Amino acid sequence: METQLIAKPETVLKRTLSVVHTPPAQPGFLGPDHTARAVIQTDFLQSDPFILLMDDVLDKKSDEPVGGPHPHAGFETVSLLLEGEIGDAAHQMQAGDFQIMTAGSGIVHSETTEKKAKMRLLQMWLNLPKKDRWTSPRVQDLPLAHVPTVSREGLTIRLYSGSLAGITSPIQNYVPLIVADIHLQPGISTTQQLPGAYNAFLYVLEGSVAIGDDQAALQLNQVGWLNRFAGNATSDLHLTAGESGGWVVLYAALPQNDPIVSHGPFIADTAEEIRELYRVFRHGKMNHVSTLPEAQRLLY
Repeated sequence: METQLIAKPETVLKRTLSVVHTPPAQPGFLGPDHTARAVIQTDFLQSDPFILLMDDVLDKKSDEPVGGPHPHAGFETVSLLLEGEIGDAAHQMQAGDFQIMTAGSGIVHSETTEKKAKMRLLQMWLNLPKKDRWTSPRVQDLPLAHVPTVSREGLTIRLYSGSLAGITSPIQNYVPLIVADIHLQPGISTTQQLPGAYNAFLYVLEGSVAIGDDQAALQLNQVGWLNRFAGNATSDLHLTAGESGGWVVLYAALPQNDPIVSHGPFIADTAEEIRELYRVFRHGKMNHVSTLPEAQRLLY
């Protein structure tokens, strides 16, 4: 009689809620029609590679233009437009569109709204690996119509960056990054696999979700950071929508473990580099994003 060897199943790594924040809505810099929530409220040592994430809501009641050109360098802006439109004639985003702008060595861009409008934008600052800090700027645009999507009964996942749910975004990443928009109808559950080493959090845009086997609840406007594991193993993230359904955005990325210096619109490795960036900008030596060559403007 032949003896069969049965492999012992590996322990399944399960994601659970580790820290929960409820960022308040505060007055934004664009005037009385602008409110903003600082979604990331932890030190960079804990949020690495995520530097900041703002949830900006604009209910503009006049035709007076707001916003305008401003510089960035040393990181990437990761923008998901939830409602409305933003940008200028040379570069405009519509609701559901996604963009990663690699500021790298330095770029100027415009986020302008010139008429009465309602707009909601999630914009993250994502750290660049130290070796890529001063890479050439580029812009990647992924319109809503071309976003990889998985839909089944009661569940829709739009994948803007990385790989999840059996689909992969065309976006090119310096830092391995998953950005997913997840809609669940009331009571619907899903389990998705994430690299265990990725730093990850969920932000609830509508309804509520329960996370993990213990069904820890995350409510509207709350941010839930997940536990993390060492090594290269895969982890399971289990979500269940509440009574009114759930709409969440998942951000997950590999920490780079590089300290940073942050000042104004710039990220660098030293204070001296920050001073040099200001000097370059003041002397008009940072180009506007609209002047980038076609090879550095990617539309998917």
